[in-house]
Amino acid sequence: MSLTRHAVREEAFQVLFALQTNPDAELATVYQSIPHHDKQEIPAYLTALVKGVSDHQDELDQQISSLLARDWTIDRLVKPDLIILRIALYEIQYVDGVPTAVAINEALELAKAFSNDKSRKFINGALGKFEQEHRN
Repeated sequence: MSLTRHAVREEAFQVLFALQTNPDAELATVYQSIPHHDKQEIPAYLTALVKGVSDHQDELDQQISSLLARDWTIDRLVKPDLIILRIALYEIQYVDGVPTAVAINEALELAKAFSNDKSRKFINGALGKFEQEHRN
């Protein structure tokens, strides 16, 4: 059974959230804890997203910090929102074949699944600001 890119993004969110919660966790163990993968091969796009976001995390966090209001710091963001923003910014900048609009829409879908409406609006605003700043 092949997963859709949306399902893979949901799983990437879950893996990255688990790693954020427990940085000492073994990546292989985290992958195996995802129900679909107990006996199946891990999708290449899943490992690419997790590795890419992890490898570029400092850079992505700097970009996220620049999108926040003056009186906000990245430490104040709830973890789900931070992880969703990291995934979206990674896809926008480093994944060929994923249009910015698709990355933003997918981030909003992740926010629907793993956050709340207020967070979804915040994520939409932050990614819209990023897109506007980098379009020029």
